Amino acid sequence: MNEKIELIGLSRDELAAELAKLGEKPFRAKQIWHWLYNQGVTDFSAMTNLSKDLREKLSAGYVISRPKVVARQISSDKTSKWLLEFADGQRVEMVYIPEEDRGAVCISTQVGCAVGCTFCHTGSQRITRNLTAGEIVGQFLVARDAYNEWPTPANETRFLSNVVVMGMGEPLHNLDNVITALKIISDGEGLAVSKRRITLSTSGIAPKMTRVAQELGVKLAVSLHAPNNELRSKIMPINNKYPLEEVMQACQEYQKIVTSRFITFEYLMLDGINDSLDCAHQLIALMKKYKIGAKFNLIPFNPWPGCAYKPSSRNRVMAFSRELEKGGYAAPVRVARGQDILAACGQLKSKKDEEDKKK
Repeated sequence: MNEKIELIGLSRDELAAELAKLGEKPFRAKQIWHWLYNQGVTDFSAMTNLSKDLREKLSAGYVISRPKVVARQISSDKTSKWLLEFADGQRVEMVYIPEEDRGAVCISTQVGCAVGCTFCHTGSQRITRNLTAGEIVGQFLVARDAYNEWPTPANETRFLSNVVVMGMGEPLHNLDNVITALKIISDGEGLAVSKRRITLSTSGIAPKMTRVAQELGVKLAVSLHAPNNELRSKIMPINNKYPLEEVMQACQEYQKIVTSRFITFEYLMLDGINDSLDCAHQLIALMKKYKIGAKFNLIPFNPWPGCAYKPSSRNRVMAFSRELEKGGYAAPVRVARGQDILAACGQLKSKKDEEDKKK
């Protein structure tokens, strides 16, 4: 028996091709797209402007699904974290960080991560597989369901206003699926999240960064965390493959294409490792050498079980920030959110491995 085809995650062209197989004209794909991503329906019977015959054909050969919510935790600061399970039993975590009148959904792109940054909890979980485009989009749909943001008229305030591709995994190791997913999320006739409100974070997979600029044009965040190759290679082994010179040149190329965007450099503050004023001076010199339009996001380290690193003191972080600002670069300090439920930056890790050990 043929397995039903999942509609969530198909591109517009792929959806139109499936409808053509059923003998339907292209405008039907536009109608279904609206139901999937503007109205958020999960049942073909709700698609009331389709004929009964077409709805029956769709039900027979296709499916609209969501990742299964295994658990949801809400932090004392209202941050939400979901443990989500896919059809094959693999799991990822997703986070929603609310602000007063908006908020960011932090989505994952892989089960585990192959980059292996020594300070990252996710990196301690081996890579299992890439997520499909549908599984990436499906995370955002779960958040929309949870906060009842269907439908979304243009004049309605959206609390799920931003998407950050900063969850589990390295997005550029799964770039084809990430591009398809973010095109769906930013499509103006569906989920309609503006590209200005989408940020993709990478550890610096230099050869693929230009494609992000060419095909997506979203905001780019680069996990830098050190101002020189020697230090960066110690805490981020990926630097041995793509050293700072290549990453900075890729940033230059990105800004030639997406001229209106500053690149955000994420910098995790590790006590006694990368938090000296000399490190700040090296960062300034690096940006000026490559003429990068940059801003820094200083991130207090969020401890996790079994990690030896310690967070820098508040005084040290603020001194570092001031030094970067003196050099002409914005360097706000990120406020840690969701620490009490291990939902903060660098703390995500699906719990399936640990749960299986207890069985």
